[in-house]
Amino acid sequence: MAMIPNFFGNRRNSILDPLSLDLWDPFKDFDFPSVSSSPQFSRENSAFINTRVDWKETPEEHVFKADLPGMKKEEVKVEIEDDRVLQISGERNVEKEDKNDTWHRVERSSGKFSRRFRLPGNVKMDNVKASMENGVLTVTVPKVEMKKSEKKSVEISG
Repeated sequence: MAMIPNFFGNRRNSILDPLSLDLWDPFKDFDFPSVSSSPQFSRENSAFINTRVDWKETPEEHVFKADLPGMKKEEVKVEIEDDRVLQISGERNVEKEDKNDTWHRVERSSGKFSRRFRLPGNVKMDNVKASMENGVLTVTVPKVEMKKSEKKSVEISG
């Protein structure tokens, strides 16, 4: 084994090491003013702040799905603002610490999150529905039925 060069070094968290248990963060050494200057947006909260939301459009409706693992529906708010802005927000509180506990790793995120989406003009804002199951929030916004355009022949003079 000594004759094989050690490309991975002596650390077990190299990005080239397929057996590494730590994920490589390409942005850890960059100082982003918007994130690092505000204590409420610490690196521990960044995963929760950037809550992932899928938005798909079907012929009948717009469907939003947000992954919110471990959250209860009471901790999440779905609101319609300024006629056509859908806002999904919530907060996960930090677990209470016991002075006798020894923490080895803290990876679960906590803090507030908010995502906003400007909806198109073809939606029924009065019929928005939301449901939460197994940590996935689903918001359904029905579309207004569009009238089919009629073709009319125009006579050309001359």
